[in-house]
Amino acid sequence: MIGELVDMGLWPEALSGFSAVFLIISSMFTSAFTAAFGLGGGVVMLALLVHFLPIAVVIPIHGVIQMGSNSSRAILLRHFIDWKIILYFLIGAIVGAFIGGQFVVILPEQFLLTILGLFILYVVWGPKPKKIQPNKYIFAIGGAIVTFLTMFIGATGPLLMSFLPRSKLSPEQISATHGMLMVVQHGLKLIIFGILGFQFFQWAIFLSIMVAGGFIGSNLGCFILNKLPEKWFKIGMNVILTLLALRMLYEAILLWRS
Repeated sequence: MIGELVDMGLWPEALSGFSAVFLIISSMFTSAFTAAFGLGGGVVMLALLVHFLPIAVVIPIHGVIQMGSNSSRAILLRHFIDWKIILYFLIGAIVGAFIGGQFVVILPEQFLLTILGLFILYVVWGPKPKKIQPNKYIFAIGGAIVTFLTMFIGATGPLLMSFLPRSKLSPEQISATHGMLMVVQHGLKLIIFGILGFQFFQWAIFLSIMVAGGFIGSNLGCFILNKLPEKWFKIGMNVILTLLALRMLYEAILLWRS
């Protein structure tokens, strides 16, 4: 079946049946993790994609998955979105996406693996970004910086959260605005990768199933995960992420030495 889809150009040769099933199931759990604990699912999915797919396709594929996941949140909470923040962020994000697109195609595989491995270790064990005193200039500058970074590291949700004026927004406004900001930056990233020639059509069936799996996970995950002790669940996820990141860095070292 998969062989026929590959011949028709509807399935990428780099994606085996086992990898597809594992990642689809993982999309439900990572979306559930984000739904239950706020952030983190995108970083887990990024690490898993690096394990199963060529590094050159990870960032655009991850972008589609994350855009689908955040779109559902933004749509459901659309009445709470702070559109002024979105506008200023968009201005900077366009600049960041354009500049990032100039570099992403020329970076060698070992460099990307090193960036992703170190980024994941920082997210797990590094100090969390301090809350920034926001204004329209900060939103625009933040849009440029975060969108530039997402061209290389993908899962910038935790960093993006630091730009929101959380003390001035309700929980619904924070979740809705953060979701829409993620849609903006991932959307611009996908446009850039499309211009650069990435063949999204080959991945359409797989990505549609992944997005659907993430939607199911978002709806069912809270009920399941909230029954688990949050402390031990997060410890387990940190261990898994650390091992995956160390594996990326090990592969990068081998490539640097070759």
